[in-house]
Amino acid sequence: MQTPWDHRFAQRTQRMGSSAIRELLKLTEKPDIISFGGGLPSPDVFPKEEFREACDRVLRDHATQALQYGPTEGYLPLRELIVRHTARYGIEVTPENILITSGSQQALDLLGKILINRGDRILVESPTYLGALQAWSAYGAEYVVAPMDEHGMTMDGMEEALRSGPKFIYVLPNFQNPTGVTLAYERRLKLIELADRYGVPIVEDDPYGQLRYEGEHLPSVVVLDSQSRDSESCYRGNVIYLSTFSKTLAPGIRMAWVVAPPEVIRKLVQAKQGADLHTATFTQLVSYEVARGGFLDRHIKLIRQVYGERRDIMLGAMDAYFPPGVDWTHPEGGLFLWGTLPPELNAADVLKSAIEQKVAFVPGSPFYPTGGGHNTMRINFSNASADNIREGIARLGRVLYEKMGQTPV
Repeated sequence: MQTPWDHRFAQRTQRMGSSAIRELLKLTEKPDIISFGGGLPSPDVFPKEEFREACDRVLRDHATQALQYGPTEGYLPLRELIVRHTARYGIEVTPENILITSGSQQALDLLGKILINRGDRILVESPTYLGALQAWSAYGAEYVVAPMDEHGMTMDGMEEALRSGPKFIYVLPNFQNPTGVTLAYERRLKLIELADRYGVPIVEDDPYGQLRYEGEHLPSVVVLDSQSRDSESCYRGNVIYLSTFSKTLAPGIRMAWVVAPPEVIRKLVQAKQGADLHTATFTQLVSYEVARGGFLDRHIKLIRQVYGERRDIMLGAMDAYFPPGVDWTHPEGGLFLWGTLPPELNAADVLKSAIEQKVAFVPGSPFYPTGGGHNTMRINFSNASADNIREGIARLGRVLYEKMGQTPV
């Protein structure tokens, strides 16, 4: 239906669309629906008391600063804390390399603002994070895709893709959203080598890297890139690295950061000034108060324990309740696993029947930038309780048996 406003919107809005996930969440807000749809951290692990105490301290000791405007780059003690924290994972940077953003989603949007001209190609995994596509499509991006397997983005055909001249490569190497798979170490090295050879920067999105439940930690792409260059305290390499407190403290604080060479940070600062001046000062000070003193490291251990148990319960329930012919990933960390149905099934149709049985997931097709994935689905295991995971997977299993014309054993 046409409205008087339709002809007034900027042309770029024609490429904007609502997030399929956010729209699905509206359908699953009813308390009787067991939802595996959103990428929601569990409120069971929110450090509520620590936040309450931190708010009290900030308002008691730093109220004037906390309630005032602040620098666009972010609260310096928080940036220094991030420097120390990331160094434990091999990322050696200085505060000059760090910009605090209002969630990683803002970081993705700012990168689109400073890097993408209409028609620029971006090399992405297929499937990839829907929020990145949503951010960059508004700037006129086109997508070149690299398929994925159980070891992450494949390197076959990568050189051909790079010859098409992408503006940058976007990769989620650790427990990828949506599939949950991890980019193999050898592929990380190859990706860096090819990106250097073709002069294409890498955007590494790493919201889940600290949430590993099994296996050995793999160095981030930014770490491997820095190791291939002359050692400098201030990182000046080919990778822009994103991470967040949304998965380790709480998503509602909307607190994330970018690690990049200083010249990239300066341009992002200019873009952020036009967006929101700076991330909320009060929230930055509270986040610093919560995270400092080693609390963040201790809290991450708790999250790993809780989410690891829920992942194991979900994998066991799928083994017990899903019919033969349905496959799924075994993520070593993160929040998601990825299901693949027989090709004759459409996950969107399965979802309609699943909602009737009071269980929900996200169909996989929106995560494919150039189409496909009609028979795939993303399933979140972090948010539901153990009992709800078992019951929800049992319900979904009954739907799948019916759709596949099979009888449960």
